[in-house]
Amino acid sequence: MSATDLVTRAAGSTLAGLVDARARMHPGRTALRHGSVRVTYADLEDRTRRLAGLLAASGVGRGDRVALLSENRIEYLEVVLAAARLGAAVATQSTRATQDELAGCLDLVAPHLVICSPQQHARQGDVLAERPVWTFGPEYEARLAAADPFPGAPQAEPEDIAVILYTSGTTGRPKGACVSHRAEIARAMATRADLNLPGEDAFVAWSPLHHMGALDNSLCTLVSGGTVVLVDGFRVDELLAVLATERIGWLLVMPGTVGRLAAGLRESGTRPAGVRLCGVMPDLVPPAEIAALTTLLDAPYADTFGSTETGCPPCSAGVIPIGEAPGTFRKVQSAFCEVRLVDPEGHDVPDGTPGEICMRGPTLFSGYFDEDATTAADFRDGWFHMGDVLVRHPDGTLSFVDRVKYMIKSGGENVYPVEIERVLQQVPGVVEACVVRRPDATWGEVPVAFVARKAGSTDDLLAHCRAVLPGHKVPKEIRLVAPGLMPRNTSGKLLRHEVERLLSPTEGSRP
Repeated sequence: MSATDLVTRAAGSTLAGLVDARARMHPGRTALRHGSVRVTYADLEDRTRRLAGLLAASGVGRGDRVALLSENRIEYLEVVLAAARLGAAVATQSTRATQDELAGCLDLVAPHLVICSPQQHARQGDVLAERPVWTFGPEYEARLAAADPFPGAPQAEPEDIAVILYTSGTTGRPKGACVSHRAEIARAMATRADLNLPGEDAFVAWSPLHHMGALDNSLCTLVSGGTVVLVDGFRVDELLAVLATERIGWLLVMPGTVGRLAAGLRESGTRPAGVRLCGVMPDLVPPAEIAALTTLLDAPYADTFGSTETGCPPCSAGVIPIGEAPGTFRKVQSAFCEVRLVDPEGHDVPDGTPGEICMRGPTLFSGYFDEDATTAADFRDGWFHMGDVLVRHPDGTLSFVDRVKYMIKSGGENVYPVEIERVLQQVPGVVEACVVRRPDATWGEVPVAFVARKAGSTDDLLAHCRAVLPGHKVPKEIRLVAPGLMPRNTSGKLLRHEVERLLSPTEGSRP
């Protein structure tokens, strides 16, 4: 091996290797906690080595995929770290997916096997019937206890894919965003540095681990030596109990949950043990709720702007002070990336002029799984084009303007109108459908559908949506319009922003 190869290899830390280092430094410290169950760092290394041994014995190796379908639980993160030892990728599946959505996501990545919780196995049994499946529970634990631990150092390389997180494209069909070990480690470093978060603080993983917010920050906490406290969903009583006993670094609170958590704190009289930072995506949260929550937690609010593909950068360094109800949401660029704002031709725009944000830096993902054309288009000119329009101010701060590719952000979930429009157009008599966003005090934004049909009411339309779509994608309202009245451009394409204006001025205003 050449000197250059040796140097490269020495720089090649991976997730499992860094977590193993924490096990050597403080083996008795709690790494994972779910209710009364605690797993120390020493236990975590042992369990992930045993699981890696089982995976290897089943034929999983470097570059293979393991699909993971589960609620938030200790085993979830163990699977990610076990696969990381082998250089295999974990494709995280949504627990809210319909059977058709799950089948499409599994077909995309062609996993060697699926690991799931008992609840999800019962719910999605028809989709999983023809696939090799391991299910958490007594039999799984018995196999783990009897397994031979995977020996030696992790087999992964920094650019190997650690996780595949699904994100919808412009058509609404899922794409698999491939996030490498390098990117996850860089995200951990950038988050800690930009937001001044000590490594020993705890993190509460209550939002779904199949999303970047909970998963990135859980891995960040484990490589930093902190404790990940798992809560399955937004359960106010459980979160209040955690807040009363654990010192939390960054408490993620999504749009739609900020006011509810503030109410819980007020009504219970809970005194937090300590929170350094709270919140995410403030643009979609009523300013009064931000002021209330930061006051109750005695913690500023993170004024972030990132994505599944980028991590917390490009804008992860700004905060909203305690007690402030902000009138604007100016972002501060991360120190660990480069940013450009460009016009449709790719030319940089001057300050004050909206442009699509492009980024490059070590936190970036490695492209979309089996989507070379899409990856090449989004990484054109060697910059990742995020599909969002921002404006830069003379002081260097950035403000979000709109999305290049129209998307609805409801309670932290991405909802693309085309997904809903396809479902509506399945109903007999529907001529056309257009789904737009409406600001909502609870969820940030919700979908509203305009449907042109010759006869009928909205009852069967809503019933069909509820039968086919997850709850957060069901339109909160359906309005009937006469065929031919929806605004279109000269090429016949629906002008979604013009349809949005059919809402009242109050309904259609941006939050």
